[in-house]
Amino acid sequence: MKMLYEAKAEDVEFSAAEADLEDVEAQARALEADKRQLHEIMKKE
Repeated sequence: MKMLYEAKAEDVEFSAAEADLEDVEAQARALEADKRQLHEIMKKE
């Protein structure tokens, strides 16, 4: 039973790490999109 709990804890840790990585990637994409939008705005003025 202890092994089951340890495996479950590892799954939770892995899922959390994967979600964190996806958040970081999403933030990077959002930052790039913001830069492109700012560039377009500056080009129009």
